[in-house]
Amino acid sequence: MSSSPCPETETKQLMAHRFRGFLPVAVDVETGGFNAATDALLEVAAVTMTFDAQGRLKPDEALNVHVEPFEGANLEAAALEFTGIDPYHPLRGAVPERDALQEIFRLVRRAVKAAGCNRAVLVGHNAHFDNGFIQTAAIRQQLKRNPFHPFSSFDTATLAGVAFGQTVLAKACEAADVPFDSREAHSALYDAQKTAELFCVIVNRFQDAGFTPPTG
Repeated sequence: MSSSPCPETETKQLMAHRFRGFLPVAVDVETGGFNAATDALLEVAAVTMTFDAQGRLKPDEALNVHVEPFEGANLEAAALEFTGIDPYHPLRGAVPERDALQEIFRLVRRAVKAAGCNRAVLVGHNAHFDNGFIQTAAIRQQLKRNPFHPFSSFDTATLAGVAFGQTVLAKACEAADVPFDSREAHSALYDAQKTAELFCVIVNRFQDAGFTPPTG
C-alpha cells in the first residue's frame, strides 16, 4: 500500500466504503453478571476509529462512563469481585443508565456522521456479550436513536483466532505486538482501547497483504 498521504476527503471515503457503510467502534462493558436482561450495566467505554493520512486504520476518540445500577438490577458477588467495582462507591461518579448510554451514543453518532457512514458496528472481544448489554439497556431505557447495528458486530476474539491463533485478549495483543498490562485489564476503557488497537492491527495487516475490498 502506498505510504503517500491521502487527502482528507479520500480518507473519509475509505471509512465510508471499507466496512459497507459501517463505522467500527470498539466497546467494552463491565457488568454485575452475565445476563443482560437482569444484571447491572456498571461501566461502558467506546473508542471510535478513523483512517490516517496513509490510509491506516487507527483508534480515534475514547469515552468512558460509570453507570448506576438500574432499579432492581441484579449484582452477582463473583462478578463484582472479578471487576473490583463497588457499584455504590461515592467517588465512582456514576450516572443513571439512560444518561450514560445517551453520552456514548452522542459520541458515536457524531463519529458516524463525520466518517460519512450510515451506522456504527460494535467491535468487541467476545462482541456478543458487549452488544447484548448495550442493546438490552437501550431497549430498557427506551432510547430510539441507538447508532449501533442491532445484531451485527466484529468479534476480535474470532478475528485474532484467525490472524494469530489466540483468542484471549492479552495473548492476542501480545501476538499482535500491542502492549498489554494485565494490571489494567477489566477496566472498560483499557479493554476497549486494547480491543480497538488489536482490530486496527488486524485490518491493517490484511490491507498490507493486499486484501482490501473495492471502494467503488
